[in-house]
Amino acid sequence: MRFPRALAVFSAVLAAATAALPAGTARADSVPPENDAFYQPPNPLPPGDPGDVIRSRAANFPLSSSVTSTQVLYRSVNATGQDIAVSGTVLVPKAPWTGGGQRPLVSYGVGTRGLGDECAPSSTLSRGLDYEQLFINDLLNRGWAVAVTDMEGLGTPGIHTYTVGQSEGRAVLDMARAAERLPSSGLGAGTPVGLEGYSQGGGSVSWAAQLAPSYAPELQIKGVSAGGVPADLVAVGKFLDGSAGMGLAFLSAVGYDTAYPDLKLDGYLNDAGRRLLAANKDVCLASVDGVGAITNTAFRHISDFTTTNPLNAPAWQARFAENKLGAVKPPVPVFQAHAGLDELVPLAQANTLHKTWCQAGTNLTWRIYPLAEHALGLVAAAPDMAGFLNDRFRGRPVTGNC
Repeated sequence: MRFPRALAVFSAVLAAATAALPAGTARADSVPPENDAFYQPPNPLPPGDPGDVIRSRAANFPLSSSVTSTQVLYRSVNATGQDIAVSGTVLVPKAPWTGGGQRPLVSYGVGTRGLGDECAPSSTLSRGLDYEQLFINDLLNRGWAVAVTDMEGLGTPGIHTYTVGQSEGRAVLDMARAAERLPSSGLGAGTPVGLEGYSQGGGSVSWAAQLAPSYAPELQIKGVSAGGVPADLVAVGKFLDGSAGMGLAFLSAVGYDTAYPDLKLDGYLNDAGRRLLAANKDVCLASVDGVGAITNTAFRHISDFTTTNPLNAPAWQARFAENKLGAVKPPVPVFQAHAGLDELVPLAQANTLHKTWCQAGTNLTWRIYPLAEHALGLVAAAPDMAGFLNDRFRGRPVTGNC
């Protein structure tokens, strides 16, 4: 199934699921985040540290009555070092933890949603419409707590800094801190933590692994499971140029322009590019508009929307280099997975990351799923990613296959 058609089918499934929600499920959770005061940070932010909870509220979790769901607004730091507020969700099983020691926590990085506030995971999870719901539920069914960040600009004001690892990695780590500091979670400073994510989420948790020793050394991170990792955005952008997933390269350009205003994306765009930008600043991929954005850019080239290719501009190359994975060795065991037929995130650049981390001495387990494309890669890898974290939480030794 080609990517645009797959998105169209997915949107139809979501629309049907929305219509099927029982009466009475609507509460504050169903108000679009841009119209919901909960997501509007106080200005200025209250004093505090990264990971401190600014506010919280109970939230729906329609697919399970055995889980307590709490939406949080918490402090974090963006790619240029500025204090920001990020929203997210803390999910905790109601049943007592019986696995020995403290209940583990997984800080979960979600895959691509788009740029619009309505596709924030805290919103989609509260409506039972999140495409990673079943994978998150699997972690909850193991008795683990799960914290899901919305990342910068999804839910909260501003444009989402899509694929900017320096921002996303901090959001993942501060989400874990927020979950531990939320009094109702039952978690604490000694909580064993795992990081898991696929696609954009794989990049987010990989960045969290690299940043943790300097940014969040107090977190008791036991392991990282990262799949479909976009490690090198220049390589990914060149791969997507002229492909079915060209729209994702455009979203990434918007994300970088948001994170780094000095890049001035508008100055690189032609009239077609400016129209595309104006029409899609708040697009969610799992929507009719999102499918249109992808199909309208499918098999187009960067040159169709620009006067100068940002990938070749020194200012852009410098920012991409700041967000290229591999410069720091993760201090904990890593499971890195990739689809052998990935049509959106090229295998070659992920393999380069695997080799780079291995050369640095990372305890890394590398696995390719040879018959899977990008979406099936998530389905194939999810049980192995969860199993890897399970072994780390149980203290079982692992020797990578570098």
